Amino acid sequence: MNQQQAILRMKKKTNIERTLEIRNQSHIPTQYGESVFFTFRGLSDGKEHLAIRYGDPQDKAPLVRLHSECMTGDVFGSRKCDCGDQLKESIKMFSKDGGFLLYLRQEGRGIGLYNKLDAYFLQEKGFDTVEANQLLQFEDDLRDYEVAAQMLKALNIQSIKLITNNPQKVEQLESYGIEVKERVPTGLFIKNQNLKYLKTKKEKSGHIFDLPNHY
Repeated sequence: MNQQQAILRMKKKTNIERTLEIRNQSHIPTQYGESVFFTFRGLSDGKEHLAIRYGDPQDKAPLVRLHSECMTGDVFGSRKCDCGDQLKESIKMFSKDGGFLLYLRQEGRGIGLYNKLDAYFLQEKGFDTVEANQLLQFEDDLRDYEVAAQMLKALNIQSIKLITNNPQKVEQLESYGIEVKERVPTGLFIKNQNLKYLKTKKEKSGHIFDLPNHY
């Protein structure tokens, strides 16, 4: 996180208590059991983010996953990343123990779908994910999790156990007033096509996981 991003985040932090309300909640049966989809009015970035409750979480610090939308991975099963696998893993955990999925409209770490596909083109030329974003004049990661904190507070959730390998999610949520009592790591979903992607996550983006020695 650069200094400009840090200053912007501190400015935003003062607005975290802005008026926000649940717009609607819809009960939807899924292959993983009953779920409730929450929509919101008043989110700071104006986008249509979702909170989805699975089961009936009883813990005062429920299990939560912040999942940034990845159309290629979540919908079409792309093997260039591990997004779809992490999404399914989290939902299976929720179906067992209950929890909340926050599905955030932050395609391509915030650069958008078309720009992400442009980055994929550059990756095919040999650049890694960070280098590709930089060549397109973007930061490595433009995501801000203020809206996630707003959604949790609207749901009267102040403390969570967070499913993530990304320490930035923990840091940001805590800066916006959400207590992260525990970081629950995700599994490793290694494929020949996403190995470089995973190494870049670990080595350049600071994600916390261990790759087997033979990789």
